[in-house]
Amino acid sequence: MAEKLTEIPNTSPQTFLDLPYAENLDDLDADIAVLGIPFGMPYHSAAMANDQSRAPDAIRSAPSMEDIEYTKNHFDFDLDGYLFAGKNIKAVDCGNVTADPANHAEHYRRAEEAARKIFASGAILVVLGGDHGVPIPVMKALEVFDEPVTLVHVDAHLDWRDEVNGETEGYSSPIRRASEMPWIDTIVQIGLRGIGSARAEEVADARAHGADLISAYEMHDIGMDAVLDRIPDGGPFYLTIDADGIDPTIMPAVMAQTPGGLDWTQIRNLVHGLVNKGRVVGMDLVEIAPMNDVGNVTMIHAERLICNFIGASVRAGHCRQILAEDKRELD
Repeated sequence: MAEKLTEIPNTSPQTFLDLPYAENLDDLDADIAVLGIPFGMPYHSAAMANDQSRAPDAIRSAPSMEDIEYTKNHFDFDLDGYLFAGKNIKAVDCGNVTADPANHAEHYRRAEEAARKIFASGAILVVLGGDHGVPIPVMKALEVFDEPVTLVHVDAHLDWRDEVNGETEGYSSPIRRASEMPWIDTIVQIGLRGIGSARAEEVADARAHGADLISAYEMHDIGMDAVLDRIPDGGPFYLTIDADGIDPTIMPAVMAQTPGGLDWTQIRNLVHGLVNKGRVVGMDLVEIAPMNDVGNVTMIHAERLICNFIGASVRAGHCRQILAEDKRELD
């Protein structure tokens, strides 16, 4: 019998957009799969279950059922049409990766296994975090693709620390770990600003590796179209978004609010522009701390961001069903 990797928590009365719950990842039949990964690897005991671990369920629960009905079945001017563009797209929510309180590394093992199964099924993966450690097992799972993956990273912080308190897979290290994965090729980091855990040596290591470091200020000066021009065409791509890479005026629910981040138009243009450059096999949205939200504004933008990614992927023809139909037509 296959191991149960995910579950719908009792505290979450609904899936994202009230999508069907897909528990069996061994026989997944979906174009788009949402997966919650609540827990990163903690740096100290107090961080074993932080407020960010509540974010996957908070994002799912934020919209009312009326809002969900409108999102799924009314005209969306962000997308110039309906969310799924009138196509028979199968979108599901796979619940949250289960944790073992006696073994924090087990959460990452299960997350990697779940992501591998979702990628292997042909579904596009949408990950709800959790802190920024949770993309590490997902990026390990990108090994299933038979071509190099371009990593696009939105964040105020560099995330190139080798370790903190002896832990090498926490939220300060995902891009350092990605740089060590042979299946990840180009790394583009967008929105860097302010002060984080990086020291001069981490910045030097990132540059020596060849990561394209685009500060928030450079991005504002040159514009998102110019940033997109610096990302190689074709894909596949993986997009990892730390909520603090977005300006706190629209995403205040973060632990490290830093002025000057991406505004809504810029992050939306990045999502649509990247999807139109090639297939984005997955994305994550991490580092949301629900207790810091103001008037639900973070959750509104989180839902809009994910829906723009889903809608853009459908319109670009990147969903499994559309790709299969195109192949049949060519045959």
